[in-house]
Amino acid sequence: MEWLALIISVIALILSIWAVKTIGGMKEIKKEVESLSSLGESLRKKTADLLDRVEKKVRGEEREEKREDQKEDQKQK
Repeated sequence: MEWLALIISVIALILSIWAVKTIGGMKEIKKEVESLSSLGESLRKKTADLLDRVEKKVRGEEREEKREDQKEDQKQK
């Protein structure tokens, strides 16, 4: 039974090597990985910029609300 498992694993290894060579080898895979990582980096930067702008708008609104509250407090005094 162990021999059957060994034969199947060797066949699977041979098929995987053949598949890698068929799709273009390691150079093609490295190129794909690099393009995806650069895409991820640009998306990360865009997301950080968007979150920064949202934070500034939210905090700006909080400041305006505090100013209005302070004005109302001064009017009541």
